[in-house]
Order: sequence, then structure tokens, then C-alpha cells
Amino acid sequence: MVNIRAETAGLPAHEIVYRRLRDMILFGELAPGQPVTIQGLVERLETGMTPVREALRRLIAEGALVFQGNRRITVPVLDRAAIEELSLAREALEPQLARRAALRCDEAALARLTATDARLDAAIAKGDVTGYLVENHQFHAELNAVAEAPILTDLVEGLWLRFGPSLRVVCGQFGTRNLPDQHKAILAALAAQDPDAAAQAMQADVAQGMTQIAAGLPDSIDSK
Repeated sequence: MVNIRAETAGLPAHEIVYRRLRDMILFGELAPGQPVTIQGLVERLETGMTPVREALRRLIAEGALVFQGNRRITVPVLDRAAIEELSLAREALEPQLARRAALRCDEAALARLTATDARLDAAIAKGDVTGYLVENHQFHAELNAVAEAPILTDLVEGLWLRFGPSLRVVCGQFGTRNLPDQHKAILAALAAQDPDAAAQAMQADVAQGMTQIAAGLPDSIDSK
């Protein structure tokens, strides 16, 4: 099932299709290397060809999909060089968002983040891979919203689109119980309004997560 993270009522068809397809990529419903066809998406999403084409165009521009010629579109397969770049970018941006969030987080925001983390813990305990992916992203998205830094947040969202399918693969290999989670340390730093601690906890969360993705990379895939 496609997870729709944003309210779509009243939105134009092309925006609804874009958000649905974006979630399919973000949460790994489309696997690394998987070909994507217009007709296949038309049937799967029960929509027309025009909104599908527009959604594909936007996602290719964002790097979430790759156009390989001969009208062939695929989900990117990460090599070690790509993972290294994504790690550097995430470690540069996400701790700064956590730092800003620590200075702006009120009781209501902290309660929302705590509730999201509780749902994440429940998904981990049940081995619910989809639930883990959705709630993990939701936690980071809520924190980034608290940071009130839309430019940084947009950049980070683009990075998540690139590694989302690979994270799904890692969950399948290692199981949810073995995935890193520094969210409790992040929540403690937010509660204490400690920006340095929040940044450090987020840096650890990102580094551990990307290391886990690298560990799940097939030996046959290497830097080019």
C-alpha cells in the first residue's frame, strides 16, 4: 500500500500522483534498480498518463529516479561513492536542523515527537518494516519542521529520496531490531533545549544509519 503523508484533498491530479510516487520511492516500495514504466504506474495508481509523466519528470529532476535513455527509467542503485556523498551531506545538514530545533521546540512539539518515536519503537518490536520506515521519516520530518529552516529541509528531503529504497533493502537484510536509533538522545536534548547535544545525537543517528546502508551494499557494487 502506498503511504500518503500529506493531505491530498483538493490538490490537482499531477500533485497527488507525484506525492504517491514519491512515497513509493521514499519507503522502498520501488527497489533499487527497478524499472519504472508509465503504463505500469498508470495501472498501479489508477490515474492518467499525463500526471504520471509530470510526476516522473519532477522525480528525475530531483534525482529520485534515473532516466537511462530509450525511455527507460529506473530507481537509482547506490554505489559506495554515492553513499559517501550522501553521508557527508546528511552529516552537514541534519545536525544543524537538530540544533535549530532544540532552540525552538516547545512542549507540544516535543509531545508529538515523543509519540512518533513511540510508534517507531512499536514498529521495531513487531518487525514492521513499512511502519519503521514511515515513522522514522516522520520523526525526522517533524523535527525539521520545528527547526523552521525550509531551505535546509528541502535539501534534506531530497537526500532521503535517494537513500530510501536502499534503507528498505537493509531492513529486509538485517531486520528492524538491528537498526540504529539515537532518537531518545535527540529527544532528551530537545527537552533540555541543548543545541549542542541535539546536533551530536543527530550526527550519530545519521552516521550509524548510513553505515548500516553501506554494510548492506552488495559486494558487486563499488565506486566507479
